[in-house]
Amino acid sequence: MPMRLLHLSDIHFGGSADIQVVEGLEAELPYLRTDAIIVSGDLCQRARHGEFQRARAFVARAARWAPVYVLPGNHDVSWWWRPLGPLGRPLLYRKYRRYFGADLTPTLTLPGLAIIAGALTSDGAAWGSLSGHWRDLAAQGHLPKSEYLRVRRVFAETSPDLVRVLVVHHNVVRGELSGCAGLAHGRRALRRIVASGADVVLCGHDHREAAHLVGEHVVVSTANTLSARVRGGRPASFNLVSIDKGAVTVTFHRWEGTSTLFRPAAPIVFTLARSRAYDEGREQGSGGYDVPEGDRPY
Repeated sequence: MPMRLLHLSDIHFGGSADIQVVEGLEAELPYLRTDAIIVSGDLCQRARHGEFQRARAFVARAARWAPVYVLPGNHDVSWWWRPLGPLGRPLLYRKYRRYFGADLTPTLTLPGLAIIAGALTSDGAAWGSLSGHWRDLAAQGHLPKSEYLRVRRVFAETSPDLVRVLVVHHNVVRGELSGCAGLAHGRRALRRIVASGADVVLCGHDHREAAHLVGEHVVVSTANTLSARVRGGRPASFNLVSIDKGAVTVTFHRWEGTSTLFRPAAPIVFTLARSRAYDEGREQGSGGYDVPEGDRPY
């Protein structure tokens, strides 16, 4: 049987949430028959207690049907504490930790199927993600070397029989409509992702569904938003990622209203190469996909 992952992102509980879409998804959860549900950040809009409470209720309901994996996005971080330096850092994630636990990047093992690990790319207005564009002050992300090395160790210590799934919030491939990559220093971030040993990467942030092959063997699923903040008038959607017999299939399920709920699009199929050929001390090139110089994070 194939492993099936429900990939969600950018629900944005709060003023931007599309409750009809969220309730439609909640109604479909019992029928999707997934092995795990992944929410790659931005559960909230303004990191307020009421938003986190609704997000926690959603996760609790989803957990009735499959294990749920979450990690914070930039909208889940109280980034305005960042100017306080070391004194402000514990406050960045205080609300998130209150509702979803102390571990910002947990690890979930699906016995005999996969190991799911997260890398924190949402760190407020951090030095590693600063740009010359003021509107990106708290939106852009970055993949620190410490996070890359930690994930690499997790995957290196894992049985080779398990599929390695990396979860980050920010889109690692430039968005087709936005024209932006979510991570600062995009080339370096891609090298680190490829060198981490990941087979599949799940991300969001761009508010546009997409699927790509990076570095010749890493499949990237970028989930759309479930909120009203969709790009280009497109419908909200989620991704269903199926892994079986050396293939990864990404299927977009787009919202079509209360009569049909979500309608699946044509599946996109990639070969799962399961390459482990990387040097212990170096970050190799990104291979099949590259990010041009000057990409500005969303």
